[in-house]
Amino acid sequence: MSELRYNPLLDTYTIVAGNRQNRPNMPKDWCPFCPGIGKKVPDNYDVLVYPNDFPALSFDNEDVEILDSAVYYKKKAIGACEVILYSSNHTANLYNLSDQNVLKLVKTWIDRFNYYKNFSEVKYIFSFENRGKEVGVTMPHPHGQLYAYPFIPQKIETELFNAKKYFEQHQINLFDVMLQEELDFKQRVIVETETFVVYLPFFTDYPYGIFITSKKDKLYISDFDDKEQLELAVLLKKVVRMFDNLFSKPFPFMMCIHQGVVNDEQYPENEQRKYYRFHIEFYPPLRDENTIKYYASSEMGAWAAANTKLVEMTAIELRATFQKG
Repeated sequence: MSELRYNPLLDTYTIVAGNRQNRPNMPKDWCPFCPGIGKKVPDNYDVLVYPNDFPALSFDNEDVEILDSAVYYKKKAIGACEVILYSSNHTANLYNLSDQNVLKLVKTWIDRFNYYKNFSEVKYIFSFENRGKEVGVTMPHPHGQLYAYPFIPQKIETELFNAKKYFEQHQINLFDVMLQEELDFKQRVIVETETFVVYLPFFTDYPYGIFITSKKDKLYISDFDDKEQLELAVLLKKVVRMFDNLFSKPFPFMMCIHQGVVNDEQYPENEQRKYYRFHIEFYPPLRDENTIKYYASSEMGAWAAANTKLVEMTAIELRATFQKG
């Protein structure tokens, strides 16, 4: 059973999910996602949605007790957690897969978004990937995840709040302004395509923390047409290859898809479209080939982010690596 516990200092929730303590840790001789070993997967597949065996959020979670407290309360941890498998090949990388395979992954993200947005309890649908033991991955099989939250996660709400504030002050989408700044300056841009810009933001707190931002007014991943979906699929393959080529080894990262919220009266869809924008944020925990960039006391305890490398210099590394292919 999971529950949401309210944090009055930050005005958000902590998901308390004791069942996740029982997750298996990096098995060496078996994999539940491999055909012939895993009991819940078909003999062969390309992209497969797999129900998380240890979900932090579930529509089946029971009601929680009412607390006799002036500041604390609990809520039912309603929602969903899914694993999205990229391939039946245990050792595949995203860039080893065909364009059509990765396109199917993008379409799966869209399909699951369209499914969960119909649940009034769901406020935010978050697709992401954790890659590498450096970020706590317990299953090495190529996969990502999707969470359907019953609240707006704090980082997303902070982005929404500030993007909305900027629009109210200047009557222009903040993402358009940021992109124009990056495209004019050029030095932090890795690559520009018809629909997307890959760049290291001026403010990024991870040395290699790139953004992939839509140049077009797209709020949700479901807004992209077939051509744009394929463009995104191919771009993701190239970005992951760039990371792996940077130090000639598998590159760990957290890949987080940021898009608009759903089913929330405070953030109507038509208003969000004026000031927010679909983008993907990467959090790679390396600051050089063999050194981890940790989020330590200042970053975690005070939210005072610190980047140990000059963004314009790491952009040169990434751009050169991307261009080599």
